[in-house]
Amino acid sequence: MAGGPVYPELNGTVAVITGGSRGIGAATARAFAAEGAKVAVIGRDQEALDGVAEEVGGVGAAADVTDLAAVEAARRRIEGELGPAGVLCAFAGGGIARPGPTAAMTEEEWRSVVDGNLTATFLTLKAFLPGMQERKAGSIITMSSSAGRLPTNLPGGGGRELGNPWGAPVAYEAAKAGVQALTRHVAAEAGADGVRVNCVAPGTIRTERTARFMPPEVQEAVAAAHPIARLGEAGDVAAAALFLASSQSGWLTGLTLDIAGGRVML
Repeated sequence: MAGGPVYPELNGTVAVITGGSRGIGAATARAFAAEGAKVAVIGRDQEALDGVAEEVGGVGAAADVTDLAAVEAARRRIEGELGPAGVLCAFAGGGIARPGPTAAMTEEEWRSVVDGNLTATFLTLKAFLPGMQERKAGSIITMSSSAGRLPTNLPGGGGRELGNPWGAPVAYEAAKAGVQALTRHVAAEAGADGVRVNCVAPGTIRTERTARFMPPEVQEAVAAAHPIARLGEAGDVAAAALFLASSQSGWLTGLTLDIAGGRVML
């Protein structure tokens, strides 16, 4: 980062980022590397992971984060090559469902989205949390969404601007709200063990994926619905993750930090 590290205490810390092959996860990996952290990225695409790992001088471990055995295998590999995790950014998300009314969603779509977002986060914490508790130290940051607080089928929620009055699939909103509840529960459980657990909840972030499904005019309309009238950048989320991992947030746990340009004010 320009001007040198902002959080020098992160130097040498092992930071693990799931969903780290692209977008917000990759930006977060770069941000931690710039602070001197030893970075590991987890995702499904080994080729993309290798590219990020080479860039940050870290480790890329392919794993399906909806499979506990795969996540634990990735953890063991990372521990063997870098050491135990001091920071975990559980940023992976996934699942496929068509927009539409709640009653039209199939059971398979529901399970796909909930597994890809909420279950994946739970399994990642299940794999990494016990070691942090044993070491009496660690910071975990989970990934929710402003959709976990504010329905996307409301005006300004993004759905209408996309010509989709249904907004994001109901399973996505429910899963992201569940991530916030999971974060609070684990924060209350693990605080006595020296482990802090917080959550970031981004609004619409400009990524490769956003560019694919949002034409420029739609991006402008969505941006205009925010008090700070622009889309977020992956670096906005990465900067928040650094803060939540650092000693500067040492008395914060169970927090959901909305990174949404003021769209969510609760």
